[in-house]
Amino acid sequence: MQAEKKGPFVCLSACVCFPEAHCSSLGSCFFAGEICAFKIHGQEAPFEAEVLNRTSGEGVLRARGPIDCEQQKEYTFIIQAYDCGAGPNGAGWKKSHKAVVHVQVDDVNEFSPVFREPVYRATVTEGKIYDSILQVEAWDQDCSPQYSQICNYEIVTQDTPFAIDRNGNIRNTERLSYDKQQHYKIMVTAYDCGQKRATESVPVHIDVKPVCKPGWQGWNKRVDYEPGTGSKQLFPKMHLETCDGPLSSVRAMVELQTSHIGKGCDRETYSEKSLQKLCGAASGSTDLLPAPSASTNWTASLLTDSGRDSDLIFRFDGRQAANIPERVVPQNLTDQFTIATWMKHGPSPGLRAEKETLLCNSDKTEMNRHHYSLYVHNCRLVFLLRRDFTQMDTFRPAEFHWKLEQICDKEWHYYVINVEFPAVTLFVDGVTYEPYLVTDDWPIHPSQIDVQLTVGACWQGGEVTTPRFTQYFRGSLSGLTIRPGKIETQKVISCLQACKEGLDINSLESLGKGIKFHFNPAQSVLVMEGDDLESINTAMAKVSYINSRQFPTPGLRRLRVTTTVQCFGEDTCISIPDIKAVVMVLPPSEPRITIAGVERVTWPATELRTPTGVTLFKDIRIISTVTKSDSAFSSGHRPGILEVMHNLDYCDVLVIGEELNPEHESLEIHHSSLLGKHLDATNSTSGISIYGVDSMAHYEQAIRQVRYRNWRPAGLSERKFRLSCSELNGRYTSNEFNLEIGVVHSSEAVEHVNHMAVQSQYMRPVHHPLVVHTVNSDHIAGTPPAATVVIVMCIATLVAIVVLGIYRIHTTHQEGTKGDEDGGKEPEMDWDDSTLTITVNPMENIDGPQSAGEIREEEQEEEDEDDDDEEELAGDQSSVESEDSEEEEQTEVLGKAKGKLEWDPSTLPY
Repeated sequence: MQAEKKGPFVCLSACVCFPEAHCSSLGSCFFAGEICAFKIHGQEAPFEAEVLNRTSGEGVLRARGPIDCEQQKEYTFIIQAYDCGAGPNGAGWKKSHKAVVHVQVDDVNEFSPVFREPVYRATVTEGKIYDSILQVEAWDQDCSPQYSQICNYEIVTQDTPFAIDRNGNIRNTERLSYDKQQHYKIMVTAYDCGQKRATESVPVHIDVKPVCKPGWQGWNKRVDYEPGTGSKQLFPKMHLETCDGPLSSVRAMVELQTSHIGKGCDRETYSEKSLQKLCGAASGSTDLLPAPSASTNWTASLLTDSGRDSDLIFRFDGRQAANIPERVVPQNLTDQFTIATWMKHGPSPGLRAEKETLLCNSDKTEMNRHHYSLYVHNCRLVFLLRRDFTQMDTFRPAEFHWKLEQICDKEWHYYVINVEFPAVTLFVDGVTYEPYLVTDDWPIHPSQIDVQLTVGACWQGGEVTTPRFTQYFRGSLSGLTIRPGKIETQKVISCLQACKEGLDINSLESLGKGIKFHFNPAQSVLVMEGDDLESINTAMAKVSYINSRQFPTPGLRRLRVTTTVQCFGEDTCISIPDIKAVVMVLPPSEPRITIAGVERVTWPATELRTPTGVTLFKDIRIISTVTKSDSAFSSGHRPGILEVMHNLDYCDVLVIGEELNPEHESLEIHHSSLLGKHLDATNSTSGISIYGVDSMAHYEQAIRQVRYRNWRPAGLSERKFRLSCSELNGRYTSNEFNLEIGVVHSSEAVEHVNHMAVQSQYMRPVHHPLVVHTVNSDHIAGTPPAATVVIVMCIATLVAIVVLGIYRIHTTHQEGTKGDEDGGKEPEMDWDDSTLTITVNPMENIDGPQSAGEIREEEQEEEDEDDDDEEELAGDQSSVESEDSEEEEQTEVLGKAKGKLEWDPSTLPY
């Protein structure tokens, strides 16, 4: 029996056959009697049976309500037929045997397919053809196989390189390219076997990734570093791609390559003496390779490397050497001394390389004995020390050998040899090395032969027809010094060779316990190890570059990252390519160092003869400015100009013209003026030099204490000096500030005059304005304030009045008690004035035309003498300085008048 869904009910046709019945046709049975009812037994089936024909026993089976195939596909129950012989209460009915009825519900395609996931995602690698990228799946709620099964899938999106089969497997029809397109979105629909389509299509997202290549990703090839910004992260977004390979540990080495910068890295480029002072080294060292100058001319013939940012580097090509003057050579080396130098050296050519001598002290003539020397032979560093027989007479250590790869690696290294005889220790870049070989020898017998100290070769004065250099050095040297009597400490050596740039790690405490790291002494190599990929990525993001110099050397620094990955049970499993990047150190804002002060002063000769002499630069001022963009300034700064504070490393006061005569003049600075500062001073007949790394304020204080003495100034009318300062060994230099001293010689008759009252006449304040460049202007000249002009005029007037008053008092005292014999005649008119020159107050009006003419003639003569000085001053100062010049001329005229006050008393009426 079958049932069909037809609206709210299902019509059933059935034939119930009893055993004895004869079924003549489907749907009807013939009985001997009449059938009055059908009854359904068993489960509560949603059906009912109705008799259609009692005689034939034909009936119909109907559903009592709607039947849903999705809830139940078939029903089975028992039905019986009853005759009509029952009484009023149904008693006495005859019933047939039980018949089993099976009802199957036919399905209707009422549901559409539905996808099991709202969105599908997949990732593919470029360049591959996949059989199946992913599988989508839909289902249908209909109960029959015809309508519940999904028979087809379809990609709705047009023009896509993908296809889908009947099972929902999506594949690509062409090779995908990451560069062409990194993401695809396609829409997919489904059909059931009744061809009913899904109501909603499902989106499928497919990401294309490049071919998986193990390595670091997310890093920049160039990192810009701005001076003065502290440390900067090098790889803030970098991570390691291992292509899902199982790993047990990762080791990454970051190397900062700075061999092309200065002497191996960005170090302070101060002079060797200044650096030693800065690092607290013991005093008394001798610089054997100083900058060429009049007093250090033995290095003038050597080749210098000028491209090293003020680093003083001498290059030896096997043909240059220098004899050190005897006055410079340290005498009487004791059991303790230190030799230090920077050296860059490569392998020597040839199979049997000759000795290459850095430093040699040998016999000057007759013999060829080496007293001490430092040389390189076959990439070995050898120090020879032969003691004199007067010091010892036994077989003692004489040659000390070190074999190090640094000696021939063509890189800069700092070598320090500490001698505490018989022990000799070598430091290379702050690391201690003991000699691998020590050979003994007898002491040298005493002789009267002079010795010669040479650099870059060894002097062979004996055993040859012509004395000559031999054993030439090939390489570069810098800062070669020797210090007798003391050895260098580890702390000072580390300071002298310390790099000011290197690698750094931000926030060490956040690295995690699983990360191990260590730096090399120069902080140019950093090694990190870890067993967790995420921890390594976090640690590498904290690697930074730092340069602590205020004015670093600009240019490229190369970076290299080498990585090794180990897998479980294997040595290496993934090959990680090296990273090559650069750090670009941007040029710093160059400072403009300006020296300002009074350019001309006048002193009486008596002051020059005093034990303390006269101060030269009492009002000196040193400032430094840099040019910045407007955005770098806050309100209150001049546009484009910013005053900065930094150190200086030397200031020179040089004599212009003839050198100082030590028999009667000198430049001096008291040692107490340098106490508490990192400063020292040397002087000679050409001037005085103050050196050491210290602040501009300390240099100002020291320069203001420089004094000039001349204990025989009779023939001296003026002296000129020039002051200049430097930062970073001449990398930044100041203007040349010229100072002129005028010497006034007074007659003996007026030397009793109080100098406190007249001292101002010897001072001529000429203001040297600070010249500063801005972005929008080329030159801004400052002018002295108006108050200065008024003060100078008032002082000149006061001096004239005081001198005139003194003169009148002196005249009144000479006349004594002589009465007023001429009746009201003024006392100053009682002498013959034919031999006198009287200077009057320049501020008063003069009625006598003849006196005014005389004064104007004298003023004109003085103005002609000062024309050269006035032509040097320009700009807005011209009018003010003209007034100063006139006042000075009037003061000098007054001085001459005072000089003429030596009169003959016989001409005066008493």
